[in-house]
Amino acid sequence: MIWWPSEVPTLTYGTLTLRPSRESDIESIYQACQDPLISHFTTVPANYTLEHAQSFVRQLDPEGLQSKREIRFIIESNQGATPALAGVISFHSPNFNNKVAEIGYWIAKEHRGKSIGTTAVKVLTNFGFETMGWNRIEAMIDHDNEASKKVVTRAGYEHEGLLRQRVIRANGDVIDMDLFAVLQKNWQGLL
Repeated sequence: MIWWPSEVPTLTYGTLTLRPSRESDIESIYQACQDPLISHFTTVPANYTLEHAQSFVRQLDPEGLQSKREIRFIIESNQGATPALAGVISFHSPNFNNKVAEIGYWIAKEHRGKSIGTTAVKVLTNFGFETMGWNRIEAMIDHDNEASKKVVTRAGYEHEGLLRQRVIRANGDVIDMDLFAVLQKNWQGLL
């Protein structure tokens, strides 16, 4: 059975914290989502507005948690003098009968290339297996997103195949996705 929390917990590992979103994150989320790579490789809308960020924190996060569609965390880096929003990570598209969830994330431009994404994926994967009870966690990544493929591979996920013409972007482009996954029985933990 999958355990689904009533509140988003705070998970800490080294200098990284995964925590619930809060009002004070709205401006940082808005600023980070001005990077065109985020909207190009994720479902974040192009032309991201402050209203999108407000809805993200005030409506989408609580509704996703309550409806058991998504549990989303802010990735906070504590490497500098003050904690900084480094990205967002979530479990979404859960299949409770088969104990399968999909992991998704984006990393703010100034925090890429610092192993923050890989560490966040490891922390959330560990929580998913050890606390929530998933048997399998998947990551579907745009075929052209080489950086993201490296993130999940370094976190212990294996490439399982190419899903041709799997996603239609808002602009009408049809793209291929690579499927990566890790199984609970093969999980090595946070090593």
